[in-house]
Amino acid sequence: MISLFVSDLHGKEDQYAKLFQAIESYQPVLVFLGGDLLPHSYHSANFVTDFLLPNLQNLKTTMLDKYPRIMLILGNDDARIEEPSIMELDKQSLIEYIHFRKTNFLEYNIYGYAFTPPSPFLLKDWEKYDVSRFVDPGSISPEEGKRTVDISNHEKKYSTIKDDLDTLTKNEDLTKAIFLFHGPPYQTNLDNVATSGKLIDHVPVDTHVGSIAIKRFIEKKQPLITLHGHIHESAQISGSWKDKIGQTYCFSAAHKGNELAVVKFELSNPETAERILI
Repeated sequence: MISLFVSDLHGKEDQYAKLFQAIESYQPVLVFLGGDLLPHSYHSANFVTDFLLPNLQNLKTTMLDKYPRIMLILGNDDARIEEPSIMELDKQSLIEYIHFRKTNFLEYNIYGYAFTPPSPFLLKDWEKYDVSRFVDPGSISPEEGKRTVDISNHEKKYSTIKDDLDTLTKNEDLTKAIFLFHGPPYQTNLDNVATSGKLIDHVPVDTHVGSIAIKRFIEKKQPLITLHGHIHESAQISGSWKDKIGQTYCFSAAHKGNELAVVKFELSNPETAERILI
Protein backbone atom coordinates (compact mmCIF):
# COMPACT_ATOMS: atom_id res chain seq x y z
CA MET A 1 0.00 0.00 0.00
CA ILE A 2 1.82 3.05 -1.32
CA SER A 3 1.64 6.56 0.14
CA LEU A 4 2.82 9.75 -1.57
CA PHE A 5 3.97 12.97 0.09
CA VAL A 6 4.51 16.37 -1.54
CA SER A 7 4.94 19.86 -0.13
CA ASP A 8 5.59 23.47 -1.10
CA LEU A 9 3.87 23.56 -4.49
CA HIS A 10 3.13 27.29 -4.03
CA GLY A 11 0.21 27.29 -6.44
CA LYS A 12 2.27 26.18 -9.44
CA GLU A 13 -0.16 24.52 -11.82
CA ASP A 14 2.56 22.55 -13.62
CA GLN A 15 3.60 21.02 -10.30
CA TYR A 16 0.02 20.03 -9.55
CA ALA A 17 -0.31 18.49 -13.01
CA LYS A 18 2.71 16.30 -12.19
CA LEU A 19 1.18 15.39 -8.84
CA PHE A 20 -2.16 14.37 -10.36
CA GLN A 21 -0.33 12.29 -12.94
CA ALA A 22 1.74 10.60 -10.20
CA ILE A 23 -1.44 9.79 -8.26
CA GLU A 24 -2.99 8.16 -11.31
CA SER A 25 0.21 6.27 -12.06
CA TYR A 26 1.11 4.99 -8.58
CA GLN A 27 -2.47 4.66 -7.28
CA PRO A 28 -1.54 5.37 -3.66
CA VAL A 29 -3.94 4.73 -0.81
CA LEU A 30 -2.83 7.91 0.97
CA VAL A 31 -1.56 11.26 -0.31
CA PHE A 32 -0.11 13.85 2.07
CA LEU A 33 0.09 17.54 1.11
CA GLY A 34 2.41 19.32 3.52
CA GLY A 35 1.57 23.01 3.22
CA ASP A 36 2.59 26.06 1.15
CA LEU A 37 0.11 24.85 -1.44
CA LEU A 38 -1.34 28.14 -2.67
CA PRO A 39 0.06 31.03 -4.72
CA HIS A 40 2.33 33.27 -2.67
CA SER A 41 0.97 35.09 0.37
CA TYR A 42 -2.55 36.41 0.12
CA HIS A 43 -2.69 36.86 -3.65
CA SER A 44 -4.18 33.43 -4.32
CA ALA A 45 -7.47 34.85 -5.68
CA ASN A 46 -9.75 31.89 -6.42
CA PHE A 47 -7.06 29.24 -6.81
CA VAL A 48 -8.84 26.75 -4.56
CA THR A 49 -12.24 27.02 -6.22
CA ASP A 50 -11.08 27.67 -9.78
CA PHE A 51 -8.18 25.21 -9.97
CA LEU A 52 -7.98 22.72 -7.10
CA LEU A 53 -11.70 21.96 -6.92
CA PRO A 54 -12.31 21.03 -10.59
CA ASN A 55 -9.00 19.15 -10.90
CA LEU A 56 -9.64 17.07 -7.80
CA GLN A 57 -13.19 16.39 -9.02
CA ASN A 58 -11.83 15.22 -12.38
CA LEU A 59 -9.24 13.03 -10.66
CA LYS A 60 -11.92 11.44 -8.48
CA THR A 61 -14.16 10.83 -11.49
CA THR A 62 -11.28 9.20 -13.35
CA MET A 63 -10.02 7.04 -10.49
CA LEU A 64 -13.39 6.09 -8.94
CA ASP A 65 -12.78 3.68 -6.05
CA LYS A 66 -9.00 4.02 -6.53
CA TYR A 67 -9.16 7.68 -5.52
CA PRO A 68 -6.85 8.03 -2.48
CA ARG A 69 -7.43 9.70 0.84
CA ILE A 70 -5.73 13.08 0.41
CA MET A 71 -4.67 14.62 3.72
CA LEU A 72 -3.76 18.27 3.75
CA ILE A 73 -2.41 21.09 5.90
CA LEU A 74 -1.48 24.66 4.98
CA GLY A 75 1.90 26.34 5.51
CA ASN A 76 3.46 29.65 6.49
CA ASP A 77 3.15 31.05 2.95
CA ASP A 78 -0.56 30.21 2.71
CA ALA A 79 -3.11 32.82 3.71
CA ARG A 80 -5.40 31.57 6.47
CA ILE A 81 -8.27 33.45 4.88
CA GLU A 82 -8.28 30.58 2.36
CA GLU A 83 -9.00 28.01 5.09
CA PRO A 84 -12.79 28.02 4.56
CA SER A 85 -12.28 27.22 0.85
CA ILE A 86 -10.03 24.31 1.82
CA MET A 87 -12.69 23.09 4.23
CA GLU A 88 -15.20 23.09 1.37
CA LEU A 89 -12.97 20.58 -0.42
CA ASP A 90 -13.14 18.50 2.76
CA LYS A 91 -16.94 18.69 2.85
CA GLN A 92 -17.03 17.37 -0.72
CA SER A 93 -14.82 14.41 0.29
CA LEU A 94 -12.04 15.51 -2.05
CA ILE A 95 -9.45 16.05 0.70
CA GLU A 96 -9.21 15.73 4.49
CA TYR A 97 -8.09 18.91 6.21
CA ILE A 98 -6.14 17.66 9.23
CA HIS A 99 -4.46 20.68 10.80
CA PHE A 100 -4.64 20.17 14.59
CA ARG A 101 -6.70 17.05 14.03
CA LYS A 102 -6.30 13.31 14.40
CA THR A 103 -7.58 10.71 11.97
CA ASN A 104 -6.66 7.12 11.29
CA PHE A 105 -5.91 4.59 8.58
CA LEU A 106 -6.00 0.92 9.57
CA GLU A 107 -3.93 0.67 12.76
CA TYR A 108 -2.14 3.98 12.15
CA ASN A 109 -3.10 7.31 13.73
CA ILE A 110 -2.44 10.37 11.57
CA TYR A 111 -2.01 13.93 12.87
CA GLY A 112 -1.59 17.28 11.11
CA TYR A 113 0.10 20.45 12.32
CA ALA A 114 0.81 23.54 10.22
CA PHE A 115 2.55 26.10 12.45
CA THR A 116 6.24 26.96 12.10
CA PRO A 117 8.57 29.10 14.28
CA PRO A 118 9.02 32.83 13.58
CA SER A 119 10.68 33.59 10.24
CA PRO A 120 11.87 36.74 8.42
CA PHE A 121 8.64 36.70 6.38
CA LEU A 122 5.80 39.13 7.08
CA LEU A 123 2.82 36.77 6.86
CA LYS A 124 2.18 35.33 10.33
CA ASP A 125 -1.04 33.33 9.87
CA TRP A 126 0.81 30.03 10.40
CA GLU A 127 3.69 31.12 12.60
CA LYS A 128 3.94 31.11 16.38
CA TYR A 129 6.57 31.01 19.08
CA ASP A 130 8.41 27.71 19.29
CA VAL A 131 9.24 26.82 22.92
CA SER A 132 9.47 30.36 24.32
CA ARG A 133 9.14 33.97 23.20
CA PHE A 134 12.57 33.87 21.57
CA VAL A 135 13.00 35.08 18.00
CA ASP A 136 16.11 34.39 15.91
CA PRO A 137 18.11 37.40 14.65
CA GLY A 138 16.52 38.69 11.46
CA SER A 139 13.14 37.07 12.14
CA ILE A 140 9.85 38.83 12.86
CA SER A 141 7.85 37.86 15.93
CA PRO A 142 4.28 36.50 15.73
CA GLU A 143 3.17 39.67 17.50
CA GLU A 144 4.23 41.70 14.46
CA GLY A 145 3.94 41.13 10.74
CA LYS A 146 0.67 40.71 8.85
CA ARG A 147 -2.31 38.39 9.16
CA THR A 148 -5.27 37.69 6.92
CA VAL A 149 -7.26 36.33 9.88
CA ASP A 150 -6.78 38.12 13.18
CA ILE A 151 -6.37 36.35 16.52
CA SER A 152 -6.26 37.61 20.09
CA ASN A 153 -3.21 39.43 21.40
CA HIS A 154 -2.96 36.80 24.12
CA GLU A 155 -2.63 34.01 21.56
CA LYS A 156 -0.06 35.97 19.55
CA LYS A 157 1.99 36.57 22.67
CA TYR A 158 1.77 33.31 24.61
CA SER A 159 0.80 30.44 22.28
CA THR A 160 3.65 28.05 21.44
CA ILE A 161 4.23 25.08 19.17
CA LYS A 162 5.35 23.09 22.22
CA ASP A 163 2.04 23.59 24.02
CA ASP A 164 0.05 22.85 20.86
CA LEU A 165 1.76 19.48 20.35
CA ASP A 166 1.14 18.54 23.98
CA THR A 167 -2.53 19.44 23.59
CA LEU A 168 -2.89 17.61 20.27
CA THR A 169 -1.44 14.29 21.42
CA LYS A 170 -1.84 14.30 25.23
CA ASN A 171 -0.53 10.97 26.57
CA GLU A 172 -1.31 8.85 23.53
CA ASP A 173 0.95 6.05 22.33
CA LEU A 174 2.45 7.32 19.06
CA THR A 175 4.55 4.34 18.00
CA LYS A 176 2.26 3.81 15.01
CA ALA A 177 1.57 7.47 14.34
CA ILE A 178 2.25 9.54 11.23
CA PHE A 179 2.64 13.31 11.59
CA LEU A 180 2.13 15.75 8.74
CA PHE A 181 4.07 18.87 9.70
CA HIS A 182 4.94 21.90 7.60
CA GLY A 183 8.07 22.78 9.54
CA PRO A 184 11.06 20.46 10.03
CA PRO A 185 12.75 19.53 13.32
CA TYR A 186 15.71 21.63 14.46
CA GLN A 187 19.32 20.65 13.68
CA THR A 188 18.56 17.86 11.23
CA ASN A 189 19.15 17.25 7.54
CA LEU A 190 15.77 18.87 6.90
CA ASP A 191 16.20 22.45 8.22
CA ASN A 192 19.43 23.79 6.67
CA VAL A 193 19.54 27.27 5.13
CA ALA A 194 22.37 29.05 3.34
CA THR A 195 23.31 31.49 6.10
CA SER A 196 26.73 30.14 7.07
CA GLY A 197 28.95 33.04 8.13
CA LYS A 198 26.12 35.60 7.99
CA LEU A 199 25.82 38.16 10.78
CA ILE A 200 22.87 40.35 11.79
CA ASP A 201 23.81 43.16 14.20
CA HIS A 202 27.08 41.27 14.78
CA VAL A 203 25.16 38.13 15.86
CA PRO A 204 25.80 34.90 13.88
CA VAL A 205 22.71 33.60 12.09
CA ASP A 206 21.85 29.96 12.76
CA THR A 207 22.09 27.72 9.69
CA HIS A 208 19.31 25.54 11.17
CA VAL A 209 15.84 27.10 11.26
CA GLY A 210 13.64 24.16 12.21
CA SER A 211 11.46 23.82 15.28
CA ILE A 212 13.05 22.92 18.62
CA ALA A 213 9.58 21.95 19.89
CA ILE A 214 9.05 19.52 17.00
CA LYS A 215 12.54 18.05 17.50
CA ARG A 216 11.98 17.49 21.22
CA PHE A 217 8.50 16.11 20.57
CA ILE A 218 9.88 13.52 18.15
CA GLU A 219 12.70 12.60 20.52
CA LYS A 220 10.27 12.06 23.39
CA LYS A 221 7.22 10.55 21.65
CA GLN A 222 8.92 8.59 18.86
CA PRO A 223 6.16 8.50 16.22
CA LEU A 224 6.68 6.10 13.34
CA ILE A 225 6.96 8.67 10.52
CA THR A 226 7.07 12.47 10.38
CA LEU A 227 6.62 14.41 7.14
CA HIS A 228 8.03 17.91 6.64
CA GLY A 229 8.48 20.71 4.10
CA HIS A 230 9.19 24.45 4.37
CA ILE A 231 12.98 24.62 3.78
CA HIS A 232 13.43 24.19 0.03
CA GLU A 233 17.24 24.22 -0.07
CA SER A 234 17.90 21.94 2.91
CA ALA A 235 18.41 18.67 1.03
CA GLN A 236 20.79 20.44 -1.36
CA ILE A 237 22.86 21.76 1.57
CA SER A 238 22.77 18.74 3.87
CA GLY A 239 22.88 16.13 1.12
CA SER A 240 19.79 14.28 2.32
CA TRP A 241 15.99 14.63 2.21
CA LYS A 242 15.55 12.28 5.17
CA ASP A 243 16.77 11.78 8.71
CA LYS A 244 16.12 9.50 11.65
CA ILE A 245 15.55 10.57 15.24
CA GLY A 246 15.67 7.51 17.44
CA GLN A 247 13.16 5.14 15.83
CA THR A 248 11.33 7.91 13.93
CA TYR A 249 11.72 8.22 10.16
CA CYS A 250 11.67 11.89 9.09
CA PHE A 251 11.10 12.79 5.41
CA SER A 252 11.07 16.15 3.61
CA ALA A 253 9.41 16.87 0.26
CA ALA A 254 10.65 20.46 0.06
CA HIS A 255 12.84 20.93 -3.02
CA LYS A 256 14.84 23.74 -4.58
CA GLY A 257 14.35 23.21 -8.30
CA ASN A 258 11.78 23.06 -11.06
CA GLU A 259 10.98 19.41 -10.50
CA LEU A 260 8.22 18.13 -8.24
CA ALA A 261 9.71 16.14 -5.35
CA VAL A 262 7.51 13.17 -4.47
CA VAL A 263 8.33 11.02 -1.45
CA LYS A 264 6.99 7.51 -2.04
CA PHE A 265 6.79 5.21 0.97
CA GLU A 266 4.93 2.38 2.67
CA LEU A 267 3.64 2.75 6.23
CA SER A 268 4.65 -0.82 7.04
CA ASN A 269 8.15 -0.41 5.62
CA PRO A 270 9.30 3.24 5.91
CA GLU A 271 12.99 2.41 5.56
CA THR A 272 12.43 1.77 1.84
CA ALA A 273 11.12 5.29 1.18
CA GLU A 274 12.39 7.01 -1.95
CA ARG A 275 12.24 10.53 -3.31
CA ILE A 276 11.32 10.87 -6.97
CA LEU A 277 11.94 14.11 -8.90
CA ILE A 278 9.40 14.59 -11.69
